[in-house]
Amino acid sequence: MDDNARPHCATIVDECIQSEDITRMDWPAYLPDLNPVEHVWGMLGRRIAARQPPHTCLPELRRALLDEWCNIPQDQIDNLILSVPRRCKAYIASSGRHTPY
Repeated sequence: MDDNARPHCATIVDECIQSEDITRMDWPAYLPDLNPVEHVWGMLGRRIAARQPPHTCLPELRRALLDEWCNIPQDQIDNLILSVPRRCKAYIASSGRHTPY
């Protein structure tokens, strides 16, 4: 399964999938990201983007990522995990159309 993101559609990816005889699942156009990890990555990205001044080198960015990762409150991660059943129900109720997630 992939989400049709550009990196997943690259020729080399298609060739690898075909060579391994992997069958792709259909991915509906409006499927929200139901995976809590994707939302944690989003949180991390927003926290990094909000830091001032912006990072100027890779080691500085690496330190900032580790710092922000450690500072994401566990209750926010727990709430994301607990929201999965609600997200799934909303998606099913929308018959595959847009949901607020």
